[in-house]
Amino acid sequence: MTKETTPKKDLFVVFGGKVLDTREKDFADAASLDLRGFFESYQDALAAWRAASQMNVDDAFTKYVIVKLW
Repeated sequence: MTKETTPKKDLFVVFGGKVLDTREKDFADAASLDLRGFFESYQDALAAWRAASQMNVDDAFTKYVIVKLW
């Protein structure tokens, strides 16, 4: 396959941790972030985000995010 015929792939990362303010995404300690993984589809990333978020539903200061890398 050439570069022109290779299908475009997306890449998402899911991570989270304690935030300083529940309304923001400023993490308290970047060194202790919980990396849930890298995913090639948004649906897989969303499933990982939901699972991680549900495990921490009682802690308002723990937040998980999905970031599209490309």
